[in-house]
Amino acid sequence: MSNFGWQEILLVLLIVLLLFGATRLPKLSRSMGQSIRGFKQGLKEDPPAEDEEKPGKDAEAKSATPDKDADDDEGDPPAS
Repeated sequence: MSNFGWQEILLVLLIVLLLFGATRLPKLSRSMGQSIRGFKQGLKEDPPAEDEEKPGKDAEAKSATPDKDADDDEGDPPAS
C-alpha cells in the first residue's frame, strides 16, 4: 500500500472544502474540539462509587411489583 503524498492530501482537503463549504468547516472543527475536550474532562473525573445507591431505587422496585390484595376480585361478583 502506498503512502499519501502532499497531492493526495491536498485533493482530500479540497473535496472536504467543497462538500462542507467554507462557513461550516470552522463550526465543525470547533464542535469536534469541544467534544474532545469534554471527553478528556470526563476521563479525568472520578467515577461514582458502586457502594452508593441511587435514591429511590427501592421505591421503583416496589412500585413495579403489583399488589395481590389490590387486584384480587375487583369488580367480580361473589362466587356462590
